[in-house]
Amino acid sequence: MKALFAADHGMDVVGEANNASTLMAQLADTPCDVLVTDFAMPEPGTDANDGLRLIRKVRQDFANISIVVLTSVSNVAILRSILNAGATSLVSKAEPIELVGTAVRHASVGRRFVSASFVAALAEAGTETDFSSEEPRLSPREIEVVRLFAKGHSITEIAKELERDVRTISRQKRDAMNKLGVRNDPGLFAFVRARGLG
Repeated sequence: MKALFAADHGMDVVGEANNASTLMAQLADTPCDVLVTDFAMPEPGTDANDGLRLIRKVRQDFANISIVVLTSVSNVAILRSILNAGATSLVSKAEPIELVGTAVRHASVGRRFVSASFVAALAEAGTETDFSSEEPRLSPREIEVVRLFAKGHSITEIAKELERDVRTISRQKRDAMNKLGVRNDPGLFAFVRARGLG
């Protein structure tokens, strides 16, 4: 993740912590817009590992900070509890790491982002929240361009196949990336795979 954020000029890492106490102290001393945290944040010398308590504490003490939780947890009840506790976004460790950057960009403007596998699990369990509606929708033409691009077609090849101007295809790809909150091609590929657009 350090490399991911370092490569993105729109993100600055202002602090790092390896336990809940250090994290809370850093948040008090160092202003930030988005917190990215593992759900498992053990305290040294104890068995305490209550991720929900940490999320609630951050939400209570630092209401303006968006919280992105990265986890391997698959239990639907826990996933639902994480969101209910105040997490802005929820990313599965099983999905491409680039999606953390996407989640951060969504969270930074107050939009929720939930990994596709989690959305499916929550929906199957009857969770009523419509996560897909909280993301910007691509137009049919933007979806078409993104799908072809993710399959390995160049902008020129897509323009030829769809019988459109190269500049139009380039603009539609750029507009789609802006809507999805991704800044580069690897991020776009990761989003397409995770969201089943390809």
